[in-house]
Amino acid sequence: MNDFLETIKAVDGELFNMSYHQKRYESVLSSFGFKNYKNLIEYLKPPKLGVYRCRLIYNKENITITYHEYKKRDINSFKLIFNNEINYSQKSASREDIDALYDKRDGCDEILIIKNLLVTDTSIANIAFYDSGIWLTPKNPLLKGTTRDRLIEEGRLFEADIKAQSLRNFSKVALLNAMIDFDVLDRYEFLI
Repeated sequence: MNDFLETIKAVDGELFNMSYHQKRYESVLSSFGFKNYKNLIEYLKPPKLGVYRCRLIYNKENITITYHEYKKRDINSFKLIFNNEINYSQKSASREDIDALYDKRDGCDEILIIKNLLVTDTSIANIAFYDSGIWLTPKNPLLKGTTRDRLIEEGRLFEADIKAQSLRNFSKVALLNAMIDFDVLDRYEFLI
């Protein structure tokens, strides 16, 4: 069994979206037949001041936690990377395949991974597109993120197949992950 990862946001000691992180943690361990889950919140003791990324690495035996001050990256340009083989359905601590794709960004701020001609994710976040009054997110992302799951459950985000050739048809783009929540970009461009 590999090591897996949860990234949890903490602001002034307060943890966010813990029920979704707990659910994903249990789902990953369950997929390996493991049923003895820990309550993650009992292991987290983030700093009381500031915004922190709690990096939780785990397997069926161990949990290791580190805390990192968080600084949001500016992302305005995306390099479209076509790869039909990539698989990241569980948030593994091993990101070599994604890192190799990210290294092909050719000066862009981020990549947008296209699999079988459909939009999936960036290297660090799920993505959403605004069309006709609703926000759409890829039906088959590389990783079903905790923020994505929460926004779908709340009815604020809807799943759809998003073709790479339709990217210019949308009026807004947002990135979503545990640290940035739902971040609508002021400006963006997609490059091939």
